[in-house]
Amino acid sequence: MGTPSNDEQFIKLHDLIISSSNVNDFLTELSEVAASALSESAGSRVECGVTLRRRKRSATVAGSSDRARELDRLEQALGEGPCLASLETMQPVVLADVETDTRWPEYQKILAANGCRSVLGVPLALDEDQAAALNFFASESGVFSDAVISRAQGFADQAGRAVRLALQIADARNMADDLSAALQNRTTIDLACGVIMAQNRCSQEEAMALLTKASSHRNQKLRDLAAEVLNRVSSGSVSTHFDP
Repeated sequence: MGTPSNDEQFIKLHDLIISSSNVNDFLTELSEVAASALSESAGSRVECGVTLRRRKRSATVAGSSDRARELDRLEQALGEGPCLASLETMQPVVLADVETDTRWPEYQKILAANGCRSVLGVPLALDEDQAAALNFFASESGVFSDAVISRAQGFADQAGRAVRLALQIADARNMADDLSAALQNRTTIDLACGVIMAQNRCSQEEAMALLTKASSHRNQKLRDLAAEVLNRVSSGSVSTHFDP
């Protein structure tokens, strides 16, 4: 079977975006596709971990296997390794053999203990607010030849575009959810003000002031207090006067 063309690869990644319900699921599926692509190119089993960092958020780690996910997570925790080095240089970084390369001694002990002999870190081009990289793991040394590295770079170019699109979609969904929640909260508060206006024979501005004062006095969120007022109405237990 021939290597998929760039168009075919992008279509496959685009399909992943559409079928994934969230960013974590997308990154997991992305790592599986990446592992399959590199395994085919290398002629040997390759596993893949992927790390995404976004400003003011904890890092997201996914992987094509439990081992890849754990080795990626441990590299992030140690703060050293080929994946992190690739992010610093924005170039592929190869650890050809854990027995002979001494650049990251602590991480290499972990790799060896987990039966991993070689690693390839490849960065994804995102933007200044977020960074991601693919971490490829092999149980044999010398797996990541120039041809395999070139294949990984080509995949990373397509994957970077897909990740950017997936994040934009996720942000749009989150914004829509936040807006929907805000509108729901606003509706609840407005209805509660209506109840208070009827009970206290006051203006909307005065009703809002009463509700806000009660919220502060009771150390209760405004929307929760408003919902409580409406629940009393629906249950029939309505007082003739709202008292903060």
